[in-house]
Amino acid sequence: MRVKATVAYDGGRYHGFALNEGVHTVAGELTEALAKCLRQSVELTCAGRTDTGVHAQGQVVSFDAPDDADLGGVANAVNRMLAPTIAIRGAKPASAGFDARFDAISRTYRYTILNREVPDPFLAATSWHCPQPLDIGAMRTAAAVLVGEHDFSSFCRRQHHADGTEKSRVRRVLRAEWEAGANSLLRFEIESSSFCHQMVRSIAGTLVVIGARRKPPEAMADILAAKDRSRTPALAPPHGLCLWSVCYP
Repeated sequence: MRVKATVAYDGGRYHGFALNEGVHTVAGELTEALAKCLRQSVELTCAGRTDTGVHAQGQVVSFDAPDDADLGGVANAVNRMLAPTIAIRGAKPASAGFDARFDAISRTYRYTILNREVPDPFLAATSWHCPQPLDIGAMRTAAAVLVGEHDFSSFCRRQHHADGTEKSRVRRVLRAEWEAGANSLLRFEIESSSFCHQMVRSIAGTLVVIGARRKPPEAMADILAAKDRSRTPALAPPHGLCLWSVCYP
């Protein structure tokens, strides 16, 4: 049977999600643990490959398992093996052709900032400490510019297909919102049909520059229109970023 599983992990312990021989990755650890529990080889497909240091709360993976597999028991066994850095939050049968990547209609990333002078050791692994005051109103104004279909070349690294042609950096952003929470935490959530490499970190870094009043909110439209990576003023660190959820039909 095809299985759909939701996975959370601490990306700070791994060199990204994707399998990479000789390198400690989330997919490598998860694939090995599942293969031991299912007693067969496992090929994982994920909804979105996260980079080194990036976390996930709602990563989705798909794989095949024996028809009689006890998915609850398998999840519990894997969690015991991989605790505390990787956890299967849920696993259930899916339709025969389900693909975690290609069936997804949107992904949501959350970027967390601790915006106060004094750092917090207990939040250090999952948030970016920004001691300077940030104008959340300015950041909201700038973020609103991102909604819609745009060429995000100013915020993405160039990537190429196997034949050498350049991959498109046009993406459709469904929402881009800031929320002020308790304990001086600011959370930026962005939902899109898909993302290109380093897109969210580049956007978050630019928004912080605007929030710190080093650039006006109107600069976001100019940077977006330029389609020039050199116009992006900053790249936010990876540990504040989390793949929060994936949406399916």
